[in-house]
Amino acid sequence: MLNESERQELLEVAHASITQGIEQGRPLRVEPEAFSEPLRALGATFVTLELDGALRGCIGTLEPHRPLVEDVAANAYASAFSDPRFPPLAAFELPRLTIKISLLTPAEPVRFDSEEGLVASLRPGVDGLVLSYHHHRGTFLPSVWESLPDPHEFLRHLKLKAGLAADWWSNDAQVERYGTESFGNSA
Repeated sequence: MLNESERQELLEVAHASITQGIEQGRPLRVEPEAFSEPLRALGATFVTLELDGALRGCIGTLEPHRPLVEDVAANAYASAFSDPRFPPLAAFELPRLTIKISLLTPAEPVRFDSEEGLVASLRPGVDGLVLSYHHHRGTFLPSVWESLPDPHEFLRHLKLKAGLAADWWSNDAQVERYGTESFGNSA
């Protein structure tokens, strides 16, 4: 868990990385040594951008492989300029942008013996899920439960995001769950 000051620092880093992307076309380079120990620790994050309350970009990492502060800077930039669902963020959008950061807990496998067994084990509002099957993979953050509160619909949409049919099922699918610590503010 991060304290309020550390959360604010990460939000400032995310905003600075997006601003630098607009001004210079590249993400902010951070020196982890300049930050407190919790922000230097390896971490996996997602940065979600909303424009006037609507999704404008969301990119992240599922496995920690770099310092938390670097992960936030890279994912903020990628959310603004590399999310394939949206055009690159324009300077005029920045004042109306909300930045949300989700820090991921380590993923753990979910055991199930059927699709109904998986659905029954889901914890709406709590679980982030990763669905994998061969070369297909998709994830939903716990915040997605706000727009898809029914576990069956949540799973159907996750299958679609992974590139599978909504009614597809295989007991060979792999599912992992994770939690998040999420916070945000307006840019």
